[in-house]
Amino acid sequence: MDPVPPVHGEAPSPGLRRNRAFMLVWSAATISVFGSFVTRIALPFVAILVLGAGPVQMAVLRSLELVAALLVGFVAGAWVDRLRRRPVMIWADAGRAILLGSIPVAALGGWLSLPQVFLVAALAAVLTTFFDVADRAYLPSIVPRGELVRANSALTATSSAVEFAAFGVAGVLVNLLTAPIAILVDALSFVVSAVLLGGIRRPEAPPPAVEDREPVIHEIAVGLRLVVHDPVLRGLVGGAMGLAAMWGIFGATWLLFVTEELHLEPAVIGVIAALGGLGSLFGALVAERLTRRHGVGRVVIAAMFVAALGNLLIPLAPASLPLIAIACLLGQQLIGDTAVTVFDVTEVSIRQARVADHQLGRVNATVRVAMVLAQLAATLAGGLLAEAIGLRGAAFLAPIGALLGAAALYASPVRRLRQVDQAAEPAER
Repeated sequence: MDPVPPVHGEAPSPGLRRNRAFMLVWSAATISVFGSFVTRIALPFVAILVLGAGPVQMAVLRSLELVAALLVGFVAGAWVDRLRRRPVMIWADAGRAILLGSIPVAALGGWLSLPQVFLVAALAAVLTTFFDVADRAYLPSIVPRGELVRANSALTATSSAVEFAAFGVAGVLVNLLTAPIAILVDALSFVVSAVLLGGIRRPEAPPPAVEDREPVIHEIAVGLRLVVHDPVLRGLVGGAMGLAAMWGIFGATWLLFVTEELHLEPAVIGVIAALGGLGSLFGALVAERLTRRHGVGRVVIAAMFVAALGNLLIPLAPASLPLIAIACLLGQQLIGDTAVTVFDVTEVSIRQARVADHQLGRVNATVRVAMVLAQLAATLAGGLLAEAIGLRGAAFLAPIGALLGAAALYASPVRRLRQVDQAAEPAER
């Protein structure tokens, strides 16, 4: 098996390379992320090109995914802390493979409809919520806390490199095979991911005994209290919510904007999105170096400002000058994605270091629910604003979310943090 890709220009630590459990998690992530990026392009095109969806329908599609994740978010955290995390991840992969596989089957059978796309997106979002909460809680059980930034950077760097390939392939697959058939790639990737995760033999710490479990509502409340009473976690949640709001408007408007106002073809859009993977890759490669030199607090705040500036390039793209428009979109992908990745790697590492392992699932779920709430509100607002003031006007409002997130981080103790280990003060409440 090939070694984990280097982070900040150096080989990963020998500990990560010799860590079979981490290598299998990394391999599974590499495969499934490729398929997921294909679907990220292909599924909206199913709605737009095959089923004729407009701005409101696109906002509904994205909102259904967010609502589904929101409804199960807290419960997912509580149950992930009650169970072993790896089986949760495997079953989530298997379920997503079946759901996404139904799209090409329905397309070939001639009964594909927008309600089916909505339903698949919502149910897949439920399983993704369980997977992501379990995944981020599982990593600290196989990687020492001192290696978390490096491990998260390695995973993100790989994801970014895969993004570069997958988005480019996605546009071509949509053109050659149609959008529904392209989604089959994602379904197969989840099957492979489940098989790889099934190969991990390292035992997990046993979950709490049934007789020791508190009611689910009580366990959810514990996760909420941990976040509410911890000023560092509160600041991180504020920053993450601001970023999620920016992505909410982005998700509701971007694909329609580049398709209907800039008149770009799916293959071109795929290449633009693919090049954003280079920005994400660069962000993953430099995240550890930046935090070591400037401190994790300063880095997460600066990353939010840069993300806002990058996304401002989208509405500045002129429809009458295609080359300049493409340059603006590429600038957003390279600048904005770099900054967002630096924020993500650093924020997740601080959270993983700060929270005790047996409570991490609930804290991850609380953060995810907060982000989904912000993204859901922004997605719905983005769709309505796009109808009222146009796609370009709505896109101008997206960077405000990141600026508000930066303000929340600056007002919290996060700005004084220098190292991830400094944040490692897990406490039970």
